[in-house]
Amino acid sequence: MTSKKLRIASGVSQLDRLLDGLYIGDNVIWHDDAGSLASVFCLNFIQISQAQEKPLIYVSFDRSPKNLLDKLGPLAQNKQLIILDCFTYGKGAGSDVFLKFYEKKENERPCRVIRVDEPRQIDQVETALYGIHGTLEGDVRFVFESLTGMQELWGGEQQLINFYFHACPRLYELNTIAYWIIEKGAHSTRLKAQINQIAQVAIDLSVKRGKTSLTILKAEKRDLDTLNKPYNYWSKDLKITFDAENRKTGQFDLGMRLKDFRTKRGLSQTELAKLVGVTPSTISQVESNLIYPSLPALLKMAEVLAVDISSFFQESVDIARRVIFPFAEAVEVKFSDLPEGSIQANLLTPVDYELKAEPYLIEIPPNKTLPSHFFIHKGEEMGYMLSGKLQIKFQKAVYTAHASDIIYLISEMPSQWKNPGPNTARLLWMKIR
Repeated sequence: MTSKKLRIASGVSQLDRLLDGLYIGDNVIWHDDAGSLASVFCLNFIQISQAQEKPLIYVSFDRSPKNLLDKLGPLAQNKQLIILDCFTYGKGAGSDVFLKFYEKKENERPCRVIRVDEPRQIDQVETALYGIHGTLEGDVRFVFESLTGMQELWGGEQQLINFYFHACPRLYELNTIAYWIIEKGAHSTRLKAQINQIAQVAIDLSVKRGKTSLTILKAEKRDLDTLNKPYNYWSKDLKITFDAENRKTGQFDLGMRLKDFRTKRGLSQTELAKLVGVTPSTISQVESNLIYPSLPALLKMAEVLAVDISSFFQESVDIARRVIFPFAEAVEVKFSDLPEGSIQANLLTPVDYELKAEPYLIEIPPNKTLPSHFFIHKGEEMGYMLSGKLQIKFQKAVYTAHASDIIYLISEMPSQWKNPGPNTARLLWMKIR
């Protein structure tokens, strides 16, 4: 039986929300309309990888090492970062101006830089790539800049396709995550279709009338309602903000609020539609703000989601007067990607309350194993063991938590939870915004 792939964060919380996170093994293709839009997503990916202390190999065909280090800035100051330089003897043609970089002693560089002396030979690039990977442990991350640069150096689409079709499945089997950048206008429709076919994730970045937008074209093994829908965003430095996050007070987005409440409850569009008595298409269109629901349907949605109907039309509920939240107000949360019967959870505060910390009561029955963490990790999380015992696995490390112990997560998510004891394990869990 194939083990379930571990889910991690991309470094951009809204992208995780749209994409349902990244999975170990993903090859992510970024179709870049302007040739510069994917950069900020790559930088955030590098940043979160470094926070998780994961090795990352940056394969550069388009930038000299000095140019790349300047681009990375503080992110270059990390010994877990390895730059595979395919530029100096590639597009740089072995020029003295680029070779000067290597006059500096290796221990004076902020990260490891490895030069490929024959980058026009695909087998030499592969030998260097997999040779470096073989020296590293755990799930390794990759950034390839770029497929377009590879094609320009190697002289044609077929050479690029041959390399990619060999590398993509191999990187999947090696339990890596790879970002591949491709400039949309520089390639044929045929090549882009073939690239998308073998990738696990494909994302389009476009600029239209001064606005940048992100569209998820493909996402394997995810049941998404966000596919092929453009989401406008803007970026400054490393911060990426989507329009839905930047709405002014007084404006309301009924579709976004409905989706927020539904996902907090762990319900799919199909499950919510069945409980409300409408079609999944209706829920999808309401969440996309293509239609408004009828009043009876809206009332039923509020009932099913355990929210006040006014919550659909305001950004947050006033909680200033609330001191006590009775357990009777707690709502059950579903985890469709975890084995049935392996976990029971209740959100202890109302779904429509925006708090700095979301408290959950989580119960894991005896002898049950969860193949991944409960949530997509976007920030700090903390748990207090009320009773029982739990084993928590992080890659190769395993920890055991007993009653009265505190569990604290900063960036890395557990790859497995297990209750080895004869009693139900009870856990008070806090998601901290």
